[in-house]
Amino acid sequence: ARGEKGRGHDGRFGAHGGGPVGKHLLKPAPDETAFSEALLKRNQDLGPTSVEQSSILSLVIKITNVIDNVIEIEEMRSVDSYKKGTMTTGHNVADLAVILKILPSVETVTALGTKVVETLRTQDPLEVLSMLPNETGFEISLADATVKILIATVPHNMRKLEPDVHSINMKLLQNSLAAVRHALVYFFPVSLSLSVQGHSAVMNNPSRQPLALNVTFRRSLEMLSSGLFLPGSAGIADPGENGHYRVFTVMNLEQPDMVCLTAQTLVRLLSHGGYMTILGLDGDASHLVVETSTWDGVTVKPSEKAYEKMPELELEVDDVDGDVEMEGMDAKEGMDTKEGMDAKEGMDTKEGMDAKEGMDASPE
Repeated sequence: ARGEKGRGHDGRFGAHGGGPVGKHLLKPAPDETAFSEALLKRNQDLGPTSVEQSSILSLVIKITNVIDNVIEIEEMRSVDSYKKGTMTTGHNVADLAVILKILPSVETVTALGTKVVETLRTQDPLEVLSMLPNETGFEISLADATVKILIATVPHNMRKLEPDVHSINMKLLQNSLAAVRHALVYFFPVSLSLSVQGHSAVMNNPSRQPLALNVTFRRSLEMLSSGLFLPGSAGIADPGENGHYRVFTVMNLEQPDMVCLTAQTLVRLLSHGGYMTILGLDGDASHLVVETSTWDGVTVKPSEKAYEKMPELELEVDDVDGDVEMEGMDAKEGMDTKEGMDAKEGMDTKEGMDAKEGMDASPE
């Protein structure tokens, strides 16, 4: 009879009204409406104003139209935060990657920047424009907007580069080429690790549909706290590169550890309702990742470092130690020399004895 308790007439558990059913065993999802609204508000606060958006869009269009008419240009693409729509207020900067058909000499890059500015001034003499060369190309600015031009060249030109002649370091040229590749899959080298990880948090689910904002935010922190970027982790492959290149390999050993321990602390704070502080809507949260805090009677202690950077050793040699060290080296050299001389004498003696024996043994 005990075995039949909670079973229906056909013997199946929960059938035809007996005992508990599955829905009573599931914990209802918490209401996170306030959390979602806080995320939306913070996103709105961080985003550029309508005036900033209009200004940067106008400048990008003007510069793009001018560069499109330059015959030495192979390709041009918008990259980074401007392309992704993640620009922040107060940082009204857009990046354009420009691939040249020719080698990027100092004269070539400067001439391109000068041509763009002069053409824009001809179109609108009242605009106050400036052009400033830099290590990646040049940038053109208005009072409230800046467009950075990241110069690259076609791949087969890379082996022809001469450091003393061409203005841009080969590594920076390769980064600009990578920016174009990543633009095709909506990821960018400047923030590649976070871009790929964020996309995975949003889209990597059975339905392949974007998850809710509050779920994505928590999931992103949980992924980082699990050690996703730690050495030895499978991590996430770079979708813009061939092979199995991992996006976190650009980090040193200290950085992924800091990312992991910080995310672990934030996950604990989030689980106890600290989202307003984490988002910066209720004070500064930076101290919470290094100091113990209390939330509704629950003490949250920050995670500790797993990696400690080894201090650099400074060799200090005084005169006495230096003399002893030199004496030791001289003595060693003397011993080596003596051993070499003894060995040589031994070989000479042996050769002489062998020669003498050979003469004695030869017939007269």
